[in-house]
Amino acid sequence: SEALCTLLLFNLCCTLYASFRAENPEWTFNHLAVDYRNGNVYLGAVNRIYKLSPGLEVQVSHETGPDEDNRKCYPPRIVQPCSEPLTLTNNVNKMLLMDYRENRLLACGSLYQGICKLLRLDDLFKLGEPFHKKEHYLSGVNESGSVFGVIVSYGNASPDMLFVATAVDGKPEYFPTISSRKLARNSEEDGMFAYVFHDEFVASMIKIPSDTFTVIPDFDIYYIYGFASGNFVYFLTLQPEMGGGPTTGSSSAGREQVYTSKIVRLCKADTAFNSYVEVPIGCISGNVEYRLLEAAYLSKAGAILARSLDVAPDDDVLFAVFSKGQKRRPRQASQDSALCVFSLRKINEKIKERLQSCYKGEGTLDLAWLKLLTIDDDFCGLDMNAPLGVSEMVRGKPLFSDAVDKMTSVIAYVYKNHSLVFVGTKSGRMKKIRVDGSSRALQYETVQAVENGPILRDMAFSSDHHYLYVMSESQLSRVPVEACGQYSTCSECLGSGDPHCGWCVLHNMCTRKEKCERSSEPRRFASDIKQCVRLSVHPNNISVSQFSVTVTHNVPELSAGVNCTFEDLAEMNGLVEGNRIKCSSPAEKEMPRDHQIVQLYLKSKETGLAFANTSFVFYNCSVHKSCLSCVSSPYQCHWCKYRHDCTHDPRTCSFQEGRVKKPEGCPQLLPADKILVPVNVVKPITLRAKNLPQPQSGQRGYECLLTIQGNEHRVPALRFNSSSVQCQNTSYFYDGMEMSSLPVELTVIWNGDFSIDNPAHNKVHLYKCDAQRGSCGLCLKADPLFGCVWCKGENRCTLKQHCPHPENQWLEHNGINSKCTHPRITQITPLRGPREGGVLVTIRGENLGLEFTEIQGNVKVAGVDCTPIREGYIPAEQIVCEMGKAQESQYTGNVQVCVGVGECRPEFMAKSSKYYYFVIPRISGLKPNRGPVSGGTIVNITGSHLDAGSNVSIMFKDQPCTYLRRGGQWLTCRTHASLNGYGNVSVSVSINKAHLQKDLRFEYVEDPTITKIEPEWSIYSGHTPVTVTGTNLDIIQTPLIRAKYNGHETLNLCQVLSPTSMLCQAPELPISLARQQEVSERPDEFGFKLDDVQALMALNSTNFIYHPNPEFEPLSVSGVLELKPGSPIILKGRNFLPPTNSGNGKLNYTVLIGEKPCVLTVSETQLLCESPNLTGRHKVLARVGGIEFSPGVVHITSDSPLSSTAIIGIAAAGALLILFIVVVLIAYKRKSRESDLTLKRLQMQMDNLESRVALECKEAFAELQTDIHELTSDLDGAGIPFLDYRTYTMRVLFPGIEEHPVLRDLEQVEKGLKLFGQLINNKVFLLCFIRTLEAQRGFSMRDRGNVASLIMTVLQSKLEYATDVLKHLLSDLIERNLESKNHPKLLLRRTESVAEKMLTNWFTFLLYKFLKECAGEPLFSLFCAIKQQMEKGPIDSITGEARYSLSEDKLIRQQIDYKTLVVNCIHPENEKSPEIQVKVLNCDTISQVKEKILDAIYKNVPHSHRLKATDMDLEWRQGRGQRMILQDEDVTTKIEGDWKRLNMLAHYQVPDNAVMALVPKQVTAYNSVNNSTVSRTSASKYENMIKYTGSPDSLRSRTPMITPDLESGVKVWHLVKNHEHGDQKEGDRGSKMVSEIYLTRLLATKGTLQKFVDDLFETIFSTAHRGSALPLAIKYMFDFLDEQADKHNIHDPHVRHTWKSNCLPLRFWVNVIKNPQFVFDIHKSSITDACLSVVAQTFMDSCSTSEHRLGKDSPSNKLLYAKDIPSYKSWVERYYSDISKMPAISDQDMNAYLAEQSRMHMNEFNTMSSLSEIYSYVGKYTEEVCSTLFTTSRLTQLVTAETT
Repeated sequence: SEALCTLLLFNLCCTLYASFRAENPEWTFNHLAVDYRNGNVYLGAVNRIYKLSPGLEVQVSHETGPDEDNRKCYPPRIVQPCSEPLTLTNNVNKMLLMDYRENRLLACGSLYQGICKLLRLDDLFKLGEPFHKKEHYLSGVNESGSVFGVIVSYGNASPDMLFVATAVDGKPEYFPTISSRKLARNSEEDGMFAYVFHDEFVASMIKIPSDTFTVIPDFDIYYIYGFASGNFVYFLTLQPEMGGGPTTGSSSAGREQVYTSKIVRLCKADTAFNSYVEVPIGCISGNVEYRLLEAAYLSKAGAILARSLDVAPDDDVLFAVFSKGQKRRPRQASQDSALCVFSLRKINEKIKERLQSCYKGEGTLDLAWLKLLTIDDDFCGLDMNAPLGVSEMVRGKPLFSDAVDKMTSVIAYVYKNHSLVFVGTKSGRMKKIRVDGSSRALQYETVQAVENGPILRDMAFSSDHHYLYVMSESQLSRVPVEACGQYSTCSECLGSGDPHCGWCVLHNMCTRKEKCERSSEPRRFASDIKQCVRLSVHPNNISVSQFSVTVTHNVPELSAGVNCTFEDLAEMNGLVEGNRIKCSSPAEKEMPRDHQIVQLYLKSKETGLAFANTSFVFYNCSVHKSCLSCVSSPYQCHWCKYRHDCTHDPRTCSFQEGRVKKPEGCPQLLPADKILVPVNVVKPITLRAKNLPQPQSGQRGYECLLTIQGNEHRVPALRFNSSSVQCQNTSYFYDGMEMSSLPVELTVIWNGDFSIDNPAHNKVHLYKCDAQRGSCGLCLKADPLFGCVWCKGENRCTLKQHCPHPENQWLEHNGINSKCTHPRITQITPLRGPREGGVLVTIRGENLGLEFTEIQGNVKVAGVDCTPIREGYIPAEQIVCEMGKAQESQYTGNVQVCVGVGECRPEFMAKSSKYYYFVIPRISGLKPNRGPVSGGTIVNITGSHLDAGSNVSIMFKDQPCTYLRRGGQWLTCRTHASLNGYGNVSVSVSINKAHLQKDLRFEYVEDPTITKIEPEWSIYSGHTPVTVTGTNLDIIQTPLIRAKYNGHETLNLCQVLSPTSMLCQAPELPISLARQQEVSERPDEFGFKLDDVQALMALNSTNFIYHPNPEFEPLSVSGVLELKPGSPIILKGRNFLPPTNSGNGKLNYTVLIGEKPCVLTVSETQLLCESPNLTGRHKVLARVGGIEFSPGVVHITSDSPLSSTAIIGIAAAGALLILFIVVVLIAYKRKSRESDLTLKRLQMQMDNLESRVALECKEAFAELQTDIHELTSDLDGAGIPFLDYRTYTMRVLFPGIEEHPVLRDLEQVEKGLKLFGQLINNKVFLLCFIRTLEAQRGFSMRDRGNVASLIMTVLQSKLEYATDVLKHLLSDLIERNLESKNHPKLLLRRTESVAEKMLTNWFTFLLYKFLKECAGEPLFSLFCAIKQQMEKGPIDSITGEARYSLSEDKLIRQQIDYKTLVVNCIHPENEKSPEIQVKVLNCDTISQVKEKILDAIYKNVPHSHRLKATDMDLEWRQGRGQRMILQDEDVTTKIEGDWKRLNMLAHYQVPDNAVMALVPKQVTAYNSVNNSTVSRTSASKYENMIKYTGSPDSLRSRTPMITPDLESGVKVWHLVKNHEHGDQKEGDRGSKMVSEIYLTRLLATKGTLQKFVDDLFETIFSTAHRGSALPLAIKYMFDFLDEQADKHNIHDPHVRHTWKSNCLPLRFWVNVIKNPQFVFDIHKSSITDACLSVVAQTFMDSCSTSEHRLGKDSPSNKLLYAKDIPSYKSWVERYYSDISKMPAISDQDMNAYLAEQSRMHMNEFNTMSSLSEIYSYVGKYTEEVCSTLFTTSRLTQLVTAETT
């Protein structure tokens, strides 16, 4: 109910209150201010300041952030450059103040050490933002709630001052904790925020001494509230308590920090801050200390509270909210808080006392001259004894406390002398509290002000005080201060305690007085509960036939008139006479009851509203039809006995004496003795009575009315007098002999139908002597008053007068002859018993005596005395006796009974015809011999003669087993719960006094348990199969499954399959069919009835849910569906596939056509039934669960064949032709039917597919939402493992070669090699050499790349020269490209020349710094994000396919069921360090788990420094010292056919939270001997793949092939069997769904990674990103390309764009994106590589100018980013454009930059080794090089000069 209430409050909050919500979740609200002049609201939030209308509509917003900043920059970087890295930082609003004098808003933020903006109030136009002086930075703290400012005015002549108090956040040297500043009139003036006074020694500020921080390192003063009052400014603070010694209170001492709340006071005019005083404040309520200040507010006292506090009504009081205690514990903070009130006057008095005592020298100071100093109320201190602290705490008066919902904010105002306090709470509620005294506070209302709390400290009233503005971090609400309209009655309204509310009488509503019309007139407005309208009615009840009633009232003047309304009966005019109103009653209506309570309303004609009501009774005497009920009525009813009528008006009675007012006067029959009347005997009936009326003239006399067996008998009666009446002589009769007597209703009536009351309910008893009395004994047993006798001559029971024989021939009770002869025994039970006796034998018969004494001691059974038992004796009919013990020799005999006392005569002796036998009962066995310890087992005990005797008891040791039934050879009992727990007990049986013993044992075993129920759903009607797993289920005989819902229980049967499993039919959910719902329901209880096991009656662990029943539609409107043979029958409806958690659930449907079942295909709304081969009419019956429904009848009509007459008429030749045509037609028809059927089946499959696709998309979307959050939170910028410069360049220049010769020293350096080095440094030679090599046919692409890289390693130390050579080569390449008529766009597209590879290498050298400082971070984040996202789902360790992928080729296209596990890993290098939690999947192979564990353990360690997974074994530690090595392959590996599956965690059944350890590799027998498949094929390839660092040409080269084992032909698989083997078709891959639907996962993965891709592209395509400038190399090269284009008159922008794209993004960035292992020390898996390739392709597409024409056949990676590429293209165009606009780089600057780069990396490579490698090409093409060199004489001379 509380939750419902809260929900309703939320809804109210949302619908009734105007509110404004945060536009962005990050832009949380901080501060609030309201302009009291016009009601406008100003809201300070993160990055925004808003101006809102009073109704909270946005009028203007002003942006304040985010901006580039770093909190460590001091002064801020806008004043001078800062060495700290700048990041985009949010601007938190820390102070929001209204400067009314200058009509501006002070908005101070957290950026740049707390600078402030001055904004114009009208439009938030920025008037100024002073930032260049130290005084302009007010606070370096980042939180919004620790700074407070107070603007103080000194009159019109002087400018206003700003007192600022702030926490210093550990920077006391930068920021004073409290200071007074100048508020300049001009917002741009330099002197803004300057200290009011500042000289060498003194300033208007107080700083926290740095020594304080040595005592308490995290010391700070938190300012909660501030205000100005009188001559002073006050601040309320929360600060750590310093204590006595240096370590007291210090957190370093290992004790919790103690905090105290203080009020700080300063004189407004004190420029030197000598007047600074601190006073501790707090509150104690009920022995609980509240010392942690949460919020405060200054208000006036108001007359009522002022009296209690002994202050004036206009005096200031301070309301404060405190938390319990003195320790701030943010996590387990106490919710206990209190509201307290302080008198400001009393605080000031306390300060004055302290000042006086201090200056008087009480304590340490004793200076006589100072004692004369006058310290009055306005004393502002001297430059001694300052600052000053008061040690004694000022205690506030506790008003209200709440231990559940912590109070967080407070505001107050005075309304009609009442002090009203409004308190915000942590849960978002607002409490309204009326404070009428220091101990009298009433919380009169609580409202939900915001949806989610807590409510922030800043609250404000609207300008008219009708509304209160309340805010949380994300919502600002306008809450009315009163909600009087919620109260519907005067007493509710005035009892609410809200002083705003009063009762507007004639308008019948609760409202403020000013809203009530004419409220000043008397009694029209009630403000006290005693003034509520009260009505008194005279009389307060009337008969329906009366006509008026008078109402007395205390209502206002009713000159406009009033109506009286009697509920829904009538409305009439009321006649006003002073304070009385006369109301006419409604016309008489039929009233079936004697009274009716109605509401009488008074309705004002002025307002048309009912303003008062009271209960009123109408009564109706005429409904009473008897005198006694009439006069017993609580109303004024009278009985007219001569009219036989009840009336409210006694005057209507005919005669005075005929009026009856009391029950004693009613005519009535008096109680009579039993009236006995024998049938067929004429007899009068005399009755006593009183007040019998004498019939008057014209009235008929008396009659008796008897109703016998439904028939009325009227008998004339005679009234003797008023007290006696007699029914005349008559005989009576009733049918049948089944009843010996019959009670008959008797009514005395007169005058035809006036009945005399019969309050005693006198009845006449008719009787027959011979009915049910067939024997003498039964006859004499009859009631003596009947007068029945046994007539011996006729052998029947009759009345004395009807026995024709003399008196001595009859027997009567208590007569002379009263003893019946010839007793007879008719029945004996039991007929067998044990000799030990104790058997109770029941003997039934006739004439078995009338007294117990007659048979006492006279019974023998089989010759043994049997003692009669008095309780079992029924006179004449039954004797029960207890058997004595029989002798061994006695076996059998009959039963003898003698009736009478003394000697037995033969006529009183009875012998039975049946014999009684003595037997020996035995027990031999029992079944079952075990059962649950809770009992309830039905045990069957076998033996012989077990039906003997009269009583059986069974004992299980010392506990009874409840007897149920028995037969001759068996008896059953039900066990009780064992008192002694588990174990065997002995079983014994007693039959009367015979105790049967045999060594029988019954075992009590542990109760069954239930561990799993599958599936956990059914439909409302139940009867769906549920598989139950547990323990000891086989000990239960009749297990039942149960469900309880709304107090009703249903059960169903279970069948035990084994001790651990049973199959149950789900019980139905007892929901009424009338309430057939369309929503899933959970039962109140769900469990099992297993004998007496109570623990499983209601399972808490199950989430069993019931889905709506399938509903079928009729086949057709008529109910008959016409069909052709073979046509499918489609049953339509809904809910055919229940919506279970794991996709749609399957139900077992059976559809019968007549008696035959049909084959079914099921979808959500259809059942497709392939009808059996039938014709004619057949009923269709569908069964599912507990439902059976017939949707109608199908009528299958067969096609009529050709008529026989036509066939006869056709000639023989024609017959053959027709036969042929018929065959063709039939074949065609069958084919078309089959295709129809196939089409419908396909349709159904499509429906199924659609729902599966929808489910897949829904899952993907949900994953996407959670994954983005998880990824961004996990990538916390841990150290990025950049490779050093040499490794990085080697990986780019010589990919795939680990130890290249250029890194090694030559053993012997020949002189010629040095000379060759000089030649290389000759530009003419080098250009000539390169051109010659490129001209050779045998000079391959690989050779070109190799030479380019070698040349760059040689020229690493001469980059200016290398750049010059590169420019020449590129210039040549451009000319060749244009001469060969190739399209200009193809330039630099492929690496076909040395120049192109050199260009790549040139960028590689020059962009390393940019990579490391700028682009590396987003690239590494993208790599980590991809890796992390891929590893969240299954990855096939053989094929490399994954559930999450960007690449269609690497997507697992089927459903893999998996579960995320957390394993606790022990650090392999430090077993004692805490266990590390690692998320793995239960479908991961052991190698994958090892990799994940290593990733977690070595999270920030470069890959090359980690342990290798191949060197480690995974050890599962299972407790009790058990350890198990897990491997990808071992003896437990499953082999199916020729496929072998790698072991996964699920294979070993590793549970959640298992403990794992990585231990050094061990060689097991399996590894060494059976070193097959994985170790030879997959694993070795996998290891190669891991070591590979190059960029392979295709993805396929990285996927390990599944090679069958050479010896066994076994192929290895993990999650997906490879399709290349051809033995698995598409449809057999585990799911029949079209695999393309899994492509939605590409979208989900893309969405998750989108942010990281965007970040990378944005970084690369920004000219100045994250504060780092564009690398000079890029600008230089782009300018060179533009020059070349200009030189060759190429003005097509597309060509220029393409050249730049081919030059930098294609040649460098794509390589880096695809191969992040070139830049970082990481391992790249095949799935990560596939995803990076998709990103790289998108990157390239973004740089292209050609239009992307996409169609359905386009590759998925193009479609995936189709919508993003246009925006990326715009980034690229902007990037190129920005670069071209930048000023050109002079050759001088560029050369200086290149020289610097050369110097930095001078000795990275061995130049001689590189020259040696290049020289090998000279050796290979010596002749060609020489001939080219000798073609020009100039070159020849140059060579000669060089060599000499």
